[in-house]
Amino acid sequence: MKKTIITVVGKDTVGIIARVCTYLAENKINILDISQTIVDDYFNMMMIADMSKSLKPISEVTDDLDRLGEEIGVIIKCQREEIFNSMHRL
Repeated sequence: MKKTIITVVGKDTVGIIARVCTYLAENKINILDISQTIVDDYFNMMMIADMSKSLKPISEVTDDLDRLGEEIGVIIKCQREEIFNSMHRL
């Protein structure tokens, strides 16, 4: 399994989850876990996704999600699990 951590942060608007999840589904990226909150009109979502059956390499998915974030007014970050873990290890 190739796990990826995807974070989405920005001003809350209708359709953020739908747009991100639609992109992932269209590219055969399976969501394993998802958590989202809204605090004071700010949206925050974290996903763990399995990219092992992805139609695209992670570099292309990252670029696509960057563009999608700009389009819908949020910041979307995508990192391989091992990089995320290395950056957040104490």
